[in-house]
Amino acid sequence: MDKRVEKIIEMMREDVSGELSLSEFAQSVNLSVWRLCHVFKSDVGMPPMRFLRVLRMERAKDLLESSFLSVKEIGFRVGLTDESHFVRDFKATYGLSPACYRAQFRDNDVHSRNGKSHNGDSHNGHSANGNSHNGNGHAHDPSQPGQLGQQVVRVAKQSILPTIHLFVCVMSII
Repeated sequence: MDKRVEKIIEMMREDVSGELSLSEFAQSVNLSVWRLCHVFKSDVGMPPMRFLRVLRMERAKDLLESSFLSVKEIGFRVGLTDESHFVRDFKATYGLSPACYRAQFRDNDVHSRNGKSHNGDSHNGHSANGNSHNGNGHAHDPSQPGQLGQQVVRVAKQSILPTIHLFVCVMSII
């Protein structure tokens, strides 16, 4: 890999929330913007700003999994000060909004620590006695919310703006 590209990647990794522009990256390695883009794409497989966006989304994912920071604060820490822009980019990258991703990660983490499996014993959603179950081998009790309902409630309780996050979670699932 070209040493200039390695330097740009190192700069991006050191300060993923940085405000550096493409022209500043190019200047730092004595290349024109066009040449930097060409060399970077040939070595990495994507343009430099797309690579920076991928780094930001990976860092955001790590923060969602390991911290209790708000979605807005995480967006700010990865260099995206507009929360809606951050949510849109995150959803495009991972298929879920940041709040829903965090809730799903925590739900999966709880199940893995408890030794529970998400797979039931039956393939058709019914137990041997004909009753439907919720996918974890237990009969479904209509008065208890399902896994999705619990996830939505959990996200809404953790959110500063529960109505918005509830709507986002429901819409991302549909």
